[in-house]
Amino acid sequence: MLECVINVSEGRRHDVITAVGAAAGSCLLDLHTDPHHHRSVLTLGGPGVEAAARALTVMAVSVVDLRSHRGVHPRLGAVDVVPFVPLGQTTPADARAAQVRFAGWMSEALGVPCFLYGPRISLPEVRRRAFRTLWPGTGPVLPHPRAGATCVGTRPVLIAYNVWLREGTRRAVARTIASAVRGSVVRSLPFRVGDRLQVSMNLVDPAAVGPAEAYDEVARHARALGTGVERAEVVGLLPAAVLAAVPKARWSELDLDPGRTIEARLEGAL
Repeated sequence: MLECVINVSEGRRHDVITAVGAAAGSCLLDLHTDPHHHRSVLTLGGPGVEAAARALTVMAVSVVDLRSHRGVHPRLGAVDVVPFVPLGQTTPADARAAQVRFAGWMSEALGVPCFLYGPRISLPEVRRRAFRTLWPGTGPVLPHPRAGATCVGTRPVLIAYNVWLREGTRRAVARTIASAVRGSVVRSLPFRVGDRLQVSMNLVDPAAVGPAEAYDEVARHARALGTGVERAEVVGLLPAAVLAAVPKARWSELDLDPGRTIEARLEGAL
């Protein structure tokens, strides 16, 4: 079985977000929206996930115009990121095949260039090099005028995790903290979200560094720099095994919930 976690560059128009999510039908497992990032993360899974991803993409490209988009999160496209994630007995080769099929379809059907990322090239590298020293794997060599370009990838399960810093924290401090926690299994960026600063992280190996370890590292560096943390947020879903590794007494503090695991949502959808 495949999971597909589609990032769409729209986080403010609720009617548009609802329509985009509805296009995925019963494969939509979770929808997370942030107006400051101006971004929505839609987690798809179950039988028919590739068809659902295509239907969602068609809807999003028709209603999102990147030319008028303003948000704190970096983006290349209206449909910005489409990673295929193998679950259970599904193999990385299966995810790779879905990636290639989707990118070829999107470029041919919608005229949107697609960059391919995975084990040999990371998503951050694609963002840095796109249309400069790196060219699309499929489709036109220039961005679509309204939809930009899409990053289509394969990856293992990761957790998108945000930690808010205490009110009054300076931007330079947030940058220092984000840099300090960044490493081979943690990608991190500082963002201003409303009147607060946030350390936004991708935990790319949550068995090695999960939400508790990431939260505690941010808090440790924050204390050392004279500030603190206010709250945390999981974006999307997380594996049940990662939740089980955290003491229940910390679930509320870390924004963890057994109803927001991949396994729980798949069970409810099937």
